[in-house]
Amino acid sequence: MFKEFNLEKLTDSKVLLEKLLDQSKNEILELMEIENKTYENFVMPYQEIGESINNFVTPIFHIDSVKNSETTGKVYEECLPVLSKYETWISQNDDVFKALKDIQSNCKTTLNDIQNKVLENEIRDFKLSGSHLDDAKKKRLEDINLTLSELSHKFSQNLLNATNSFEMIVEDKEDVKEIPSSDLELAAFEEDDKTKYKFNLQFPSYMAYMTYGTSREKREELYKAFCTRAPENGKIIEQILILKNEKVKILGFNSYSEYSLETKMASKEEEVVSFLEELGHKGKKKAGEELNEIKELALKDGVSDFRSSDMSYYSEKLKKAKYDLDEEYYRPYFEQTSVLDGFFDFLHQMFDVKFVQVDTKAWDEKVKVYDLLTNEKQTARIYIDLEARKDKRGGAWMNSWHSHYSNSKGEEQLPTAFIVCNFPQSTKTTPSLLRHSDVVTLFHEMGHALHHLLSDIKEPYVSGISGVAWDTVEFPSQFLEYFSYDKEVLKLFAKHYKTKEVLDDEAIEKIIKAKNFQSSLALVRQIELALFDFKLYQDLYKTEEEVQNVLDKVRAEFSPMIPPSYNKFQNGFSHIFAGGYAAGYYSYKWAEVLSADAFYMFIDSKNIFNKELALKYKETILSKGGSKNMDELFYNFAQRKPSVDSLLKIDGIIS
Repeated sequence: MFKEFNLEKLTDSKVLLEKLLDQSKNEILELMEIENKTYENFVMPYQEIGESINNFVTPIFHIDSVKNSETTGKVYEECLPVLSKYETWISQNDDVFKALKDIQSNCKTTLNDIQNKVLENEIRDFKLSGSHLDDAKKKRLEDINLTLSELSHKFSQNLLNATNSFEMIVEDKEDVKEIPSSDLELAAFEEDDKTKYKFNLQFPSYMAYMTYGTSREKREELYKAFCTRAPENGKIIEQILILKNEKVKILGFNSYSEYSLETKMASKEEEVVSFLEELGHKGKKKAGEELNEIKELALKDGVSDFRSSDMSYYSEKLKKAKYDLDEEYYRPYFEQTSVLDGFFDFLHQMFDVKFVQVDTKAWDEKVKVYDLLTNEKQTARIYIDLEARKDKRGGAWMNSWHSHYSNSKGEEQLPTAFIVCNFPQSTKTTPSLLRHSDVVTLFHEMGHALHHLLSDIKEPYVSGISGVAWDTVEFPSQFLEYFSYDKEVLKLFAKHYKTKEVLDDEAIEKIIKAKNFQSSLALVRQIELALFDFKLYQDLYKTEEEVQNVLDKVRAEFSPMIPPSYNKFQNGFSHIFAGGYAAGYYSYKWAEVLSADAFYMFIDSKNIFNKELALKYKETILSKGGSKNMDELFYNFAQRKPSVDSLLKIDGIIS
């Protein structure tokens, strides 16, 4: 039923991939021999060929992110040019392009909306790949695409290497006296008959010291190490920008931002910029007030020269003072297994889907694998890898593996996905105890996963997250996040791992009240990142200095706290230089308008467990994948267009 995750032949991947791609090429050529091409005899098998390639390469690329080693890096680099060459061949193939256009022209009225959507997307993507260009330009695009893939991988690898190469040793117990015991246990080691503490740039360790570390000098040391990682990425950014600009000019676009919008819900560059600037200006005044509140607290400690490296430490103190909220107090109530079990119970109550743990191969012993059951029938599988490791790339993400569809033989293919996070590690004596912010992250990534796994679409190229416009793909993930702040939802899993006592109402109320703590600061930070990304791709900036100037100008307009000049955040901005968010980071805020408005429907219904509404959301949004544009799906769900005010209300920025 499900393909096992098995990379025993990882080192043979290049040879196996070459064989698969040769076979795929021959199958495509055979399809081209069909005289009367139809959707059934051409488009469906064409999609299946693409799916089989994706299913093969996904674990190879995935393993390099979750169990990184010299071997995984070498295999990745061997496979990349092989795959890139094939993808260029297929995406610039005039014969395939013409066949798809002919089928669209001849069969449009006899095909259903979903089949027409597949054709519409594919024809658009062929144009964006340069299939209409002459051979010289196609060859140049092929070279550019391969180089960009290699540069993105190098960017990511540099960042991982830099993250793993730094350690800060603390010997004075005074410098760690405020750090929670669970974090301190992970940091402690013995040397010269003395207990010392080691902090690194992996996010749980980094945030532990930045949030609770007593020594201001140590916080500055750690902060500086974090935001100066991988300086060599500055030159990689220069190359990426030059190549992306050349690529889109060949394709006939004025800028990479203009090119990017071809696959998004937003239609014009001005629409994106004005949307972001409107949000930024609405949040800026309150963000300044929030910052001054932190500075006033720091001043009581004698800190008159407030620095960026003080932000997390004094924010935490302010949060505790305002809401009596101590993140550490909650961690025993958010033990990883308890959270997962309660979360699955919630998802079953809302969406009629069961999670059943299965014993099958994965890439690490701490990975948990679950089958999803609907009406006691297997419908999907998910791999969940939550704990931080040195060989794992930082951050959190969902990665799709198989898509749901019916193949040309009428057989149903079931979907699979991976969720990867970097939560506090479990030890021999202590389980993995999450912060509430980790719980929010888990809900977010599961929102992505459900969007992929609950699809009932029969066409692979628009099933699950496939074919979803990039600026709406965050809608289901952000929507599910909101439930992680609800009292009754939290009570399903917030149980002390030793006493099994459920977190009391007063403690939960503190989490809910603190939800919008510094929400305006968070908003303008997202606006800063999104505008920097989008504006960076509206023109050609050739040097590190020019890139920095773009960021500085955005910060000057929207950021209440300007970081030190040594801060080179951009060298670690993986989303846009090693991920798929180039000229698309605005998507987080764009989609948040949809998610906030959808969640408000549950608030307005006076029942957060409104199953009728949840099943309608499952049916109209999740199950439809990329088969229709999200604005149409949202309208089907809400019976109206979304409102920006819902987002500002839910964040407490307007009342």
